[in-house]
Amino acid sequence: MQCHYCDDEAAVAVEKNHLKVGLCEEHLRERMEELSDSEVLEDFESQIDDALGE
Repeated sequence: MQCHYCDDEAAVAVEKNHLKVGLCEEHLRERMEELSDSEVLEDFESQIDDALGE
């Protein structure tokens, strides 16, 4: 799968509501930095912990 933002190969792909988006490592890091400045990342981590039963 190709990165949503550039022509590089996607390192990660996420699917929600039948829409799949891929991100290369560089763009994934950029998005994670943006998320780290908001409460969205905390909510996401909480959802992952719940899904893993932690």
